[in-house]
Amino acid sequence: MAAKQPAMSPSDMPVAEVLDRVTGPRRAEADELLALHAELTGAEPVVWARRIIGFGEYEYRYESGHGGRMPELAFATGSARHTLYLVDDFAERWPDLMERLGRYRASKACLYLTRLTGVDRSALRELLERSLAESRSRAV
Repeated sequence: MAAKQPAMSPSDMPVAEVLDRVTGPRRAEADELLALHAELTGAEPVVWARRIIGFGEYEYRYESGHGGRMPELAFATGSARHTLYLVDDFAERWPDLMERLGRYRASKACLYLTRLTGVDRSALRELLERSLAESRSRAV
């Protein structure tokens, strides 16, 4: 019997299929996020878990032995918000950037932006650059 594929794995689903689910102003913002992520990583976008657009890939392993693979940078866009996937504890690591960013919500590894309107683009870029550098330094 074949092993079950992890939920968080790359697919060959077209990126356009994911982006076409988004309409209105948020679609233009998704295109902006797509271009920014591609520029910073130098990687082509790949759909992960049927809704996340990831760039690059690395393997990780925790001290517990648990490990896996994930995109170096990624985002998902829905009808209510953009979700950017960053390194753990990014908000605590880089409070200087979070202060400059504008309106957001954050969890351990996700940055939630309702809209890009009012977001400081230079702070966003630097946040993505720092997260990317950290992801690359963690690769197994």
